[in-house]
Amino acid sequence: MDRSINPARFDLTTLRLYVAAVETGSLTQGAERLAISLPAASKRLAALESHIGSELLVRNKKGVTPTAPGLTFLRYAIGIVAGIEQLSMAMFDYHRGAGGHLRLWANTSAFTGFLPHLLARYCAAYPAVMLDLEDALSEEVVRAVTRGNAELGIIGNNTALGELQAFACDSDELMLVLPAAHALASREVVAMEEVLGHDIVGLSRATSLMRQIAAAADAKGLPLRIRVQMRGFDEVCRMINAGLGIGILPRAGAAPHVQSMGLALRRLSGMPTRRQLLLVMRDEAQLSGPAAAFVRMVRERRAAGRAPGALRQPARASPRPG
Repeated sequence: MDRSINPARFDLTTLRLYVAAVETGSLTQGAERLAISLPAASKRLAALESHIGSELLVRNKKGVTPTAPGLTFLRYAIGIVAGIEQLSMAMFDYHRGAGGHLRLWANTSAFTGFLPHLLARYCAAYPAVMLDLEDALSEEVVRAVTRGNAELGIIGNNTALGELQAFACDSDELMLVLPAAHALASREVVAMEEVLGHDIVGLSRATSLMRQIAAAADAKGLPLRIRVQMRGFDEVCRMINAGLGIGILPRAGAAPHVQSMGLALRRLSGMPTRRQLLLVMRDEAQLSGPAAAFVRMVRERRAAGRAPGALRQPARASPRPG
């Protein structure tokens, strides 16, 4: 006998709970994220599975994992939750009288590189648009865009995209950063093997940049001697200046500190040094006016030769990003 499913019985709180449980791998943590008691969360998911007629989660001592029907349900649930997030934000913008809102999350490399100047151009072109910016790890950026907390994100190209759309928006060269008086500063190019013989000052191991450096060390079969981990490029440079080690940073992130901190930049050999940043989104065709205007501006910058890869010349932005 066919089993009918009543769409009216899908409520937003249960959808959010299901997405949170899968993301955390734990019903307990998913319930905590939504401030729901564990018994109430269990009851909600049991009722959901009963209504659908399929088991959505496999529960064991290690947590929860989605079944095959659960993965399909997850994809649609994420889309619904993200759509509601964007709907509520858009209505809030109108309530405040804003001319739209650009919600952009990006990693540290973007914020210390090309992004501030591009945002200045954007604000000059669209002064009524409000900016909502967040500096986050690339993985956090992907989650924010997937959930609908942000429309656009900028991440390192070694980050899993999931089902997001992406294109390269900027590139930079990784450089060795070290005190100007350091022995290795006398070289024009320094081999990665020599770098790995020194203490390293870097960002958190979870960042896309440090994962790239760790992968290069693994390829050489040598340990990565991380002595200090900092949150930003400025802090990394300060620790290098203090003599706590040497580091590897994008040129754009390190160059502003070279003179003031007595540092030197040297090219590296033995690892890939061209690093790309990706602009990610859920669906370009569904972007709001402010987000679409930002994407056009990124593409114009790219087509002008200030970022990798030629792309079709986009239409020029209208005076309002609608």
